[in-house]
Amino acid sequence: MKRYFDYAASCPIDEEALQTYMRASREYFANSTSLHDEGTKANHLLEHCRETLADLIGGEAKGFYFTSGGSEGNFLAFQALLSAHSGKQIILSEGEHSSVKNTVMKYEAEGYRVTKLPLKESGIVDLEILKSIMTTDTALVSVHHVNSEIGTIQPIKEISRICQESGAFLHSDCVQSFGKLDVQQVTRYVDSLTISSHKVYGPKGVGGLYLSTANTYQPFLPNGVHESGMRAGTLNVPGIAAFTVAAEKSVKNLSKKQQRIEEWKRLFMEELSSVSDRFDFVRSSVGVPIVGLLIHHIEGQWLMLEGNRNGFHFSTGSACQVGAQEPSATLLAIGKTEEEARTFIRVSFGRNHTTEDVKELAGWLRGVIEERTATVVQ
Repeated sequence: MKRYFDYAASCPIDEEALQTYMRASREYFANSTSLHDEGTKANHLLEHCRETLADLIGGEAKGFYFTSGGSEGNFLAFQALLSAHSGKQIILSEGEHSSVKNTVMKYEAEGYRVTKLPLKESGIVDLEILKSIMTTDTALVSVHHVNSEIGTIQPIKEISRICQESGAFLHSDCVQSFGKLDVQQVTRYVDSLTISSHKVYGPKGVGGLYLSTANTYQPFLPNGVHESGMRAGTLNVPGIAAFTVAAEKSVKNLSKKQQRIEEWKRLFMEELSSVSDRFDFVRSSVGVPIVGLLIHHIEGQWLMLEGNRNGFHFSTGSACQVGAQEPSATLLAIGKTEEEARTFIRVSFGRNHTTEDVKELAGWLRGVIEERTATVVQ
């Protein structure tokens, strides 16, 4: 996996998590809602995982719900919060994940008024504008914790204070921050947040939604027996067990992991210093394993495909929207032109990388940039 640099899109499953998945599949195969002994056995494991994951994010187990991933979690968060508020305005940042944007389109069609919250050039939401657009009719504000494309960290505490003053709920997509940053610093300030298993070396198809226990919500489905009616379907107990193992390992020793990420980011930029006049560096926040580059006169999609041909795997943005072939909304929101946005590539590091891996990628990129831009620079 040393040439894979798209960990912000998905991670390979951790070996211990994989072993946990296989063991749980054999030994905890029953439906966790069944009343016989095997069902009770599966339910005990499920509730242990719920308590563990809730503790990792600094929340209460009764507010933690298992989902199929971040996208479903974002949808269910909106459903729950809007069921508990009479307001008809939704505010979302310009940098939200596509799953949030698509959910908002549904509610807009149902009569909600949607307001976009601009980003500053730094990628941070404009708090003064947020204050100006909040009203007593604002039901929900959605601002991700870490941007999936450029890696900026949003000031959740300050955003929360503004929301509380207007009586609005605050949701934060923490899929890109869980396992990289201390999400407990977010949980205390939001009404809901979402996390995802495959971003922290767990299996795909598993995630978590946390809803503050201070509020009362309407279940998504009437008479639902799973997850208090928040979602339908028999729970993936083996996947949840593997997610829990992977999450515990990802959250452990965060400061050391963040330090290593910063070393790789510095090394990566040092190795590209000889061609630094031929690209713009989109600086991510400290500890976030994402580096964005706008490479002059080279289309990001071409570079991604060329990298793939040479065995290097990185992306041109969020995996949930790259197929749309449209320039990144986040980059446009921070003031980049469509032409500039089309030159963007995202490199994201994983825990198994070494300094040699980072040097190898940077060296290949440097060579391509020198070759492709030589005539333009001259």
